[in-house]
Amino acid sequence: MRNARLVLISLLLAVPPAGSRAGDTLADPLPEGGAGSGGAVRAERSPYRGQGVHYDYLPVNLFLGERVFVHADRVGLKWDLDATRRLDLFLAHRFEGTPLERVPPVLAGMAIREPGTDLGLGYRHRAAWGTVFGEYLRNVDGESEGTELRAGVRQERASARLRYWPQAMLIWRDAKLNNYYYGVLPGEATAARPAHEPGAGLNLQLALHATYALGERWKLLAGVSVTQWAGGVRRSPIVQSGLQPAVSLGLLYDHSPQPWPVPDTRPLLVKAYYGKATDCDLAKILLWRCTSTSTPDQTRITSLELGRTLIERLNGGNVDIAAYVGLLHHDENGRQPDSWQLNAYFKSYWYGLPWRHRAKTRFGIGSGLSYASRVPFVEGQDQLRRNRPTSKLLTYLDPTIDVSVGDLVGSRALRDTYFGIGVSHRSGIFGFSQLLNNVNGGSNYIYSYVEFAL
Repeated sequence: MRNARLVLISLLLAVPPAGSRAGDTLADPLPEGGAGSGGAVRAERSPYRGQGVHYDYLPVNLFLGERVFVHADRVGLKWDLDATRRLDLFLAHRFEGTPLERVPPVLAGMAIREPGTDLGLGYRHRAAWGTVFGEYLRNVDGESEGTELRAGVRQERASARLRYWPQAMLIWRDAKLNNYYYGVLPGEATAARPAHEPGAGLNLQLALHATYALGERWKLLAGVSVTQWAGGVRRSPIVQSGLQPAVSLGLLYDHSPQPWPVPDTRPLLVKAYYGKATDCDLAKILLWRCTSTSTPDQTRITSLELGRTLIERLNGGNVDIAAYVGLLHHDENGRQPDSWQLNAYFKSYWYGLPWRHRAKTRFGIGSGLSYASRVPFVEGQDQLRRNRPTSKLLTYLDPTIDVSVGDLVGSRALRDTYFGIGVSHRSGIFGFSQLLNNVNGGSNYIYSYVEFAL
């Protein structure tokens, strides 16, 4: 059930309130109806003996709608029971697992413990003095099959441009969860690493998260937390004792439309495209130094996307920002079974060229997440040659250039119909992100498309 990770993304016109390792969170840096994207760097003292400090990059994609919400590693549905109570149903990525690179000697010969996907149910109650919350999480992708219960309290405070959230949380984890990530099976035991079952236990975490407004739309994100693990985990021969601190620092761009919700008068954008795989690097494609789609495998893609413009003429300039969600079909040309891919992303369009009044020409760059039901053939082959891991979930880039068909043929009715070319690019951010399985690689498809407004 690994494909459960992003099933709910199909409900969004945007791309992904708690990190799943020990419940640390980027809080809610945007108000109700907000949308934003950016990235954060996270440093954490690894719980595994000998690994030291672990660094991770986390793509930050946020959306807080009336019923749907997305956070950096969480996507779900929410119900506001009244002005003070909220119920959440969500899928969350669990940032736990043994390292794939620079494996410390204490883990040598042990089976890899994979990150997991949790199905969760959350409740929060806001009072004048703060917010009380509780969560139930259950692994649903067959990794640990473990369960976690969380209960905590947080306060929100504000001072000019600064908002911050001190938080305290108790985390109960069952034996399956702790044994999977921090236990030693009898078949993995050595003289220096005896078999061990940590069993169920209670963790304590203290955290502080904050946002600082750098301007009208840019926000600085920061967080610090410290976790005290249960005694059974601390006594494991593969775990280093002591507190586990973590620090995160990020930058967020606020795409929130004004006013919200987006007026019904804004048209629905429909984009259809067809493309072929290329062996060219993205940078060479963008510089027009490599555009060949002649590959040995001749795999192809077709896609239909729906979108909505969020911001028109940003700051009065020649920039629009839109959000898209799309379903893409991989034609693998018999190399492996065909498959489907879900893309969700924000996109900025610039149309400030001197001839824009005669023929509106747009340069676009989209950024978000992509989830494939099966790793595309070209990605699997490339990673296999380099002996690197693959991932169904990767970041997504969508650079394009297009021109108004109506301007070219002199038809006002086709003024908002565009024809163009683009690149469908999946990437693992150079192996820096555990959320993306530390993938160093990806795939590129050059495509042509038509987009029109309904």
